[in-house]
Amino acid sequence: MSTSNDVYVHGHHESVLRSHRWRTAENSAAYLLPALEPGARLLDVGCGPGNLTIDLAQRVAPGAVVGIDASSAVVEIARKAAAEAGSLDVTFEVADAYHLPFDDDSFDVVHAHQVLQHLTDPVAALREMRRVARPGGIVAVRDSDYSGMTWYPASAGLEEWSALYHEVTQANGSEADAGRRLVSWVRAAGFDPEGIAPSAGVWCYATPEDRTWWSGLWADRCVASNFAKQAIDHGLADEVGLEQLADAWHEWGRQPDGWFAVLHGEVVARA
Repeated sequence: MSTSNDVYVHGHHESVLRSHRWRTAENSAAYLLPALEPGARLLDVGCGPGNLTIDLAQRVAPGAVVGIDASSAVVEIARKAAAEAGSLDVTFEVADAYHLPFDDDSFDVVHAHQVLQHLTDPVAALREMRRVARPGGIVAVRDSDYSGMTWYPASAGLEEWSALYHEVTQANGSEADAGRRLVSWVRAAGFDPEGIAPSAGVWCYATPEDRTWWSGLWADRCVASNFAKQAIDHGLADEVGLEQLADAWHEWGRQPDGWFAVLHGEVVARA
């Protein structure tokens, strides 16, 4: 994330870190895996607690991997995770997505997962990612698209949650529907259109275990994360309304035929 005036809508509440720790190279970066090679030097922008970064490091070993995040607290968590992972060449630093502390042409791969949607100027961040990627290297970005999320059965509460989420991000100056905009942002950042490979990916929560996990973490986010605080601070919701959204998430999670899909836009671009 950035250390500018950008606001990370989720923050680093336990319910958010619970989601981040679930992410793997397979479920969150499958579009990128065919392009990874042993020995590649990789930068992970907005690394969070580092789980995905460490998984990617295993794919490019013995290549060096650096993860950066604006939150010093979450970087410390990532460093502990790296120490537990053993001998991988992976380090974590506090840094700003708009001002990466690396020389031009430093990395073979620059990766950002669920980052651009939280920035007020995603094109500027992409230009910076392009700057630190070597010529012919890869910049890979993946972001969810909140209007593209869908669920069953119908839920007025989840409709209200979706509307509120869009209102909060709009108040923050960021873009909840980032996934559909990635190609346009990458083109605006100056990448050669011939070197842009777009795709889409989906997370699906439909088993009893997945519904319980997904509904529980979002119920918690609705009342305890930065999302809840920002909704209140912006005058968009109150505590009673947020509790009702949490109840709606729990109710959806109890549905035996419940199904939820998260749409992501994905782009691999040649620098």
